[in-house]
Amino acid sequence: MIDIRKLKELVRLMVSNDLTELDLRDSQEQVTLKRASPQPIIQTIAAPAGAIAAHGVAAPAAAAAPASGGSAAAPSPDAGLVAIESPMVGTFYAAAAPEKPPFVSVGTSVGPDTVVCLIEAMKVFNEIKAEASGTIERVLVKNGEPVEFGQKLFLIRPA
Repeated sequence: MIDIRKLKELVRLMVSNDLTELDLRDSQEQVTLKRASPQPIIQTIAAPAGAIAAHGVAAPAAAAAPASGGSAAAPSPDAGLVAIESPMVGTFYAAAAPEKPPFVSVGTSVGPDTVVCLIEAMKVFNEIKAEASGTIERVLVKNGEPVEFGQKLFLIRPA
């Protein structure tokens, strides 16, 4: 089984170098990381030694839908919204400079290549793109706040 610290470091290197795929192999294991969205999909394959032949690891899924208790509950105000999540740990910046307007705000229409914010990590400013089309419904982080990998930054209503 791969060491979780090594796996986290590989994800950090992948994000910081804007890689979409990483494939490492040695005599005992193979690790393939693919990043088509802000969160990488990780697949680890152990060498045949009577152990598990393949083991897939994915980022935690969103919370399960609430159980229906027979009564009709009001729909969540966030129902149908898609989250834009942080691909790294760092500091969130809504604008390119303190005197500049934010990249996006509630009501802004975005496309997959629209820059929605900057995240500063290790003195490098990384442009974060929407990677989806829609309208910004909620901004979940304040300017200058630290963010974690996978933390929701924005909610958008898909187009």
